[in-house]
Amino acid sequence: MRWWSVANFVSNAGTWMQLTVQNLLVLQITGSAAATGLSMSVQAGPALFMSLLGGAAVDRWSRKLTAAVSQTLLGAVAFVTAVLVALDRLDMTSLLVLAAVTGTIATVDGPACALLGNDLVPAEDVPSAIGIGALVHSAGRLVGTALAGVTVGFLGTAAAYAANGMSFLFVAAVVPFLRPAPGAAPTAGPDPNTAAQTAAGPDMTMREGLRFFARRPRLVALAGITGISSVFGRNYGLTLAVLVTGPLAGGAGAFGTVSAVLAVGGILGAFLGARLRRPSVRLVGTLAAAGALLQLAAGLSPSVAVLLVLVLPMAVVESVSDTAGTAVLQTDPPPHLRGRVLGVWSSIGTVWSLGGPPALGLLMELAGARGALVTGGLLVAGAIGAGLLVRGRRTVEPVALPTKPGGEVAGREALSTAA
Repeated sequence: MRWWSVANFVSNAGTWMQLTVQNLLVLQITGSAAATGLSMSVQAGPALFMSLLGGAAVDRWSRKLTAAVSQTLLGAVAFVTAVLVALDRLDMTSLLVLAAVTGTIATVDGPACALLGNDLVPAEDVPSAIGIGALVHSAGRLVGTALAGVTVGFLGTAAAYAANGMSFLFVAAVVPFLRPAPGAAPTAGPDPNTAAQTAAGPDMTMREGLRFFARRPRLVALAGITGISSVFGRNYGLTLAVLVTGPLAGGAGAFGTVSAVLAVGGILGAFLGARLRRPSVRLVGTLAAAGALLQLAAGLSPSVAVLLVLVLPMAVVESVSDTAGTAVLQTDPPPHLRGRVLGVWSSIGTVWSLGGPPALGLLMELAGARGALVTGGLLVAGAIGAGLLVRGRRTVEPVALPTKPGGEVAGREALSTAA
């Protein structure tokens, strides 16, 4: 698990370095901010349509082999891009094709790597492993974003893509040497009870994952909580940027400070999330509602100083909530269905990521930055509170059984036979 965490840190740093450089590269090629958004959408698009197939592949194949192959392919794409950039042969069409290929491979790589980490630790330590993964992701993002500017400044844009390619190959080289800790559950394979369905073809396999997800109320509730939080909260790169530079009269430096505090809060939250033992959907909802109320307060901040005081606990609470939700998602389904469930989740998440920013942007146009933060916080907290209230009122009414004189239950023998 230590080796896997180190490999993921290196890979995350390389990925965020490439993503940062890619946005700058698109601007350099086209001079259009819209083209930058298009490249990001093209890379995310395959997750909307192919995540179910990718999750089914993860359930069919060895996770170690799947992760090693997908990481190698991602490295190859990064190296091809680096060569094209170095030769000045990369145009917008080639970049979009490479982005689409990367997104397609990621539909298999994402669930394979997520579940492979869980296979390395005992079942009771899976929430802690997920918390470590969140911490590694946050740290890799900070380091990769910082290294992007340094790498481009001293070595050029192609070097950033080459460095990301090397990071993928490092992960692929580590995978064969991973060994589960004592007490770890064996790596799951296909369920023998569903072998006939699996043999029927990938479509049946994907329907099985969809059917399980739709019939699992706690997963549906988790999707609802995460969805409304993603649309009306969490997009702080947009809402807080407008709030700081607009009503609070701060500059780019002030927003940089707010972003740094958010990042620190995310890391602290990942530390706390790693200590969770029994995460639940109720805990996820409670923490998400608390984060929404802090968002509401942040929208009413009279100054940047007050905003800084609020964004730290806001980031901590939401980071713990995310870790708890990921733990529920990855441990609730039976082992032979987890890849497909993650595929369903990835498709749903892509809808939120593509549709959320435009909806939030429209809300900001109508209500301003403060109004969007306050309204979003009220909507998230109100929806989650209503859901928890309705859930709490659902009780099972006791059934009165007919009794004989003296309290003996009539027809006990028949009841026993029925049971």
